[in-house]
Amino acid sequence: MQPSKVHAAAPSKRNASPVASSLTGAHWFAIAAAAGLFVWLLLRSSGANHPTATAPLAAPGLWSVFPFVGLLLAIAVFPVIPGVAHWWESNRNRLLVSLGFGAATVVYYLATAGGEKVLAVLDHALMQEYIPFIVLLFSLYVISGGISLQGDLAAHPITNTAFLAIGAAIASVIGTTGASMLLIRPLLQTNSERRHVRHTVIFFIFLVSNVGGCLLPTGDPPLFLGYLRGVPFLWTLSLWKEWAFACFILLVIYFVWDCIAHKKETIRDIARDESQRTPLTLNGKRNIAWLFAIVLTAALIKPGEPVPVFGFRAFPYCRELLMLIFTAVSVPTTPRRIREDNRFTYHAILEVAALFVGIFICMQTPIEILKSSGAALQPYLASPDHFFWATGMLSSALDNAPTYVVFLQTAASMTPTDAVHTVTLADGSRVLAESLTAVSLGAVFMGANTYIGNGPNFMVRSIAEQSGVKMPSFFGYMAYSGAILIPVFILISILFV
Repeated sequence: MQPSKVHAAAPSKRNASPVASSLTGAHWFAIAAAAGLFVWLLLRSSGANHPTATAPLAAPGLWSVFPFVGLLLAIAVFPVIPGVAHWWESNRNRLLVSLGFGAATVVYYLATAGGEKVLAVLDHALMQEYIPFIVLLFSLYVISGGISLQGDLAAHPITNTAFLAIGAAIASVIGTTGASMLLIRPLLQTNSERRHVRHTVIFFIFLVSNVGGCLLPTGDPPLFLGYLRGVPFLWTLSLWKEWAFACFILLVIYFVWDCIAHKKETIRDIARDESQRTPLTLNGKRNIAWLFAIVLTAALIKPGEPVPVFGFRAFPYCRELLMLIFTAVSVPTTPRRIREDNRFTYHAILEVAALFVGIFICMQTPIEILKSSGAALQPYLASPDHFFWATGMLSSALDNAPTYVVFLQTAASMTPTDAVHTVTLADGSRVLAESLTAVSLGAVFMGANTYIGNGPNFMVRSIAEQSGVKMPSFFGYMAYSGAILIPVFILISILFV
């Protein structure tokens, strides 16, 4: 505002919040409309017999998936288009694009199935899936941001390998985003005296930001979406052999690579690295307890089912309410210095929230199509091996969370009625355990193939570049992942899938 306008304003206006004063009438109308829709859907979700998006109606037409494909392409392409990339950095613009594609899906349902179907779709997409999804990610993100690990160790290959191994071990508990945030800065600080660091960050993305998160639904967004759709919370622990194999192979490759790189460092840099040491210190330890509280809440509380120990039935959003309470307690009880040391902001989680509100709406049409097309897809997805590679390749090019859901529903629609060794989903459908394994591994593991495959990938790249590490380009990174990861995935496909 210009100074003259500030002086002309009334005293009450002069003291108004900058955020509030920047909101136009259109903004307030949108907020009021969204709040009204939320309350309406909440009341419907709380009812005993509210409709769902999976009501038995004719499958949507194939062209109805255009908003879903368009939104995923926008997420993949906009960050690398000159002139658009800067505009895309704003979460407001991301939200506009996301809601624009979501609105196109709503208009399709309104025109073809009526208003009742629209409300059922929004109830299913937003109230039953999006809110539990984003509340879990928000809670893990905020609480882990209150844990700071600082120090500068000697950057020996065994030290760096230990960093990656620890990150892969904890990623399933605190999430790939939380583990990445916690460990990337102390790892970069430890290697600040070395010149050859790029490969360390690349393997960090492979192991900590992706592969390590496959053992629990809290580890990676695709698996939590599976949990919301009825996959048992501890089922993913059955993937421990694939997880251990992938982590072991990648850690061995990294250790050998880093030993070679370490020998290329100058004597001066090695001397600086050996002399400049600071012991690791962990601050914000109480937030570790809150993280475990989040994990236990996600595992033990399901709406409509008895709460262990207490016995009463969990009311709608009881699980999400508890998560937000734990988060609300964590924020004011964590010293501000800890979050400042982590350079913590809400930007990354707001980006996820903005994009996924549209994704959850748009993916309803392809899911309904796939539910009704199991027989037609049988020739193309005839084995778990096919599911592994199809899910993985699309997770590399798009985002692994919606890709997982699409192939999960595809696998469920293709499950024979007399099949054994199946997992029953929340909607009553069943999926072969071997197909679920293939889809889960493909989504989580191959999210590491590109910068856009999983949310933490770009975040880690950005933090590394801010610290002076020259990271490869989009396609340069794919050259690394193609040479290193694809042979590992071929072995996993042969041995486990």
